[in-house]
Amino acid sequence: MSIRVLVADDQSMVRAGFRMLLAQEPDLEVVAEAADGLEAVGKAARFSPTVVLMDIRMPELDGLQATRRILAADPAARILILTTFDLDEYVYEALRAGASGFVLKDDPPEQLIAAIRTVAAGDALLSPAVTKRVIGQFARLQRPEPPKGLDELTAREVEVFRLIADGRSNAEIAQELHISETTVKTHVTHVLQKLDLRDRVQAVVLAHQAGLVATD
Repeated sequence: MSIRVLVADDQSMVRAGFRMLLAQEPDLEVVAEAADGLEAVGKAARFSPTVVLMDIRMPELDGLQATRRILAADPAARILILTTFDLDEYVYEALRAGASGFVLKDDPPEQLIAAIRTVAAGDALLSPAVTKRVIGQFARLQRPEPPKGLDELTAREVEVFRLIADGRSNAEIAQELHISETTVKTHVTHVLQKLDLRDRVQAVVLAHQAGLVATD
């Protein structure tokens, strides 16, 4: 099964560049392009892409509003935000709206390709550096409050939750807690279910909003 990608960017050269880059990967297929947010919403409904590469700043409808509309129509959609600014204020809101992560337009090509595969697999894309700078900054704007369902987590699940919020991968969490990756995946699933979260990105945002981890 190939990963179906919708590229939404208001610059035609950028879209062409992404199409050429992704065409070299046997498991990736660009099924549609969009030049603005409204077109992205329409194309997402029409082509049902696995991943939407969404430019955050576009005419007609920006990437944030387009992300909200696409996820409202299809909660299972995976949105990967494209930006030229790693501390773009819109990124914070896009992550809260349900985007699965973001990449910088000047990131190395292999990093972008890996990001698409990561998001397509149902995981979220947040490196520790991104977590601390972007999510941490976003969380400072929020009023801390205990996450709903937090008291339902076991002690081990709280440990896993904190490590997720610190941007750790499953492998890193397994090493830290001296348990298997399979066990970590089980704990992560339980954490997301109990806190009613769709993915790790929302878990990170929630943990920082609630003041469960340091944001400095």
